[in-house]
Amino acid sequence: MKITVFGAAGEVGSRIVEEALYRNHEVTAVVRNPDQFNQLQQGVNPAYGNAENIEDVLRLSSGQDLVICAIRPSTGYEGRLVSTTQSILNGVAQSDVRVLVVGGAASLKIPGQGNTTVLTDHNFLPEEVINIACACFAQHAVCEAEQKANWTYLSPPAMLIPGIRTGNYRLGADELVVDKKGVSQISMEDLAVVLLDEAEQPKHHRLRFTAAY
Repeated sequence: MKITVFGAAGEVGSRIVEEALYRNHEVTAVVRNPDQFNQLQQGVNPAYGNAENIEDVLRLSSGQDLVICAIRPSTGYEGRLVSTTQSILNGVAQSDVRVLVVGGAASLKIPGQGNTTVLTDHNFLPEEVINIACACFAQHAVCEAEQKANWTYLSPPAMLIPGIRTGNYRLGADELVVDKKGVSQISMEDLAVVLLDEAEQPKHHRLRFTAAY
């Protein structure tokens, strides 16, 4: 497949690029600053683009088989996640290319607590991540309201950390996937596996899903 990855130099984005290259896909790695080109893996097609600019999204998605949005704004600019995601959705709606959005866990329900989500449980999240959690909660709502673009939203588990690629995971829908000890986690490497498995064998159209060990 020909895949465009926005946020290709980020922690998650770089692992997605690596997994896509491992599977022999043709990857266009998009960064906002050309100075980041030296951070990209060998074998990609480096590209400069601003995901908040619909014309850039249209240009970089046209003729592709898939777009992946792995953008995560820096601290203090969390609110831009929503406008950036909307721009990507608008752009791919015009280019008619499917988009996989790597989102957040904020809107996932906590097992055994009814409709209580990761964000609305006031004891779940540390204070320093509340702003990005709110942005991810709103990002998911933007995707759910989108009716033109062919989107899929992947919510990571409660803990997403650098680690190793095992290829093992369990899927879920709108509720945190937890193990027998109540832990919800996955490595960034295996989240990339989850995403590329969905890319190659689509199962979630205009739906959110999640995964964890």
